Amino acid sequence: MKKKLIITAIIIILLILLFPIRIQLKDGGTVEYKAIVYKVSKVKKLIPIEEMENEEKIKNYNQGIIIEILGFQIYNNVK
Repeated sequence: MKKKLIITAIIIILLILLFPIRIQLKDGGTVEYKAIVYKVSKVKKLIPIEEMENEEKIKNYNQGIIIEILGFQIYNNVK
């Protein structure tokens, strides 16, 4: 009985730590998935027209993914 209670408690704690909440930012379309342990951001950030013309970009936004685990950024491909 005690073993089942411990296993159930561990499963509940893991679900709380790993279950993400979706947050829509108002910077051009960025979506963040945040949990206590990690954060994944799908970045879509608008850029000024002057910067777009200087860098000869077709789209007027930067896009990419940022992954953080325990507050440390482990992946970032936003240009």
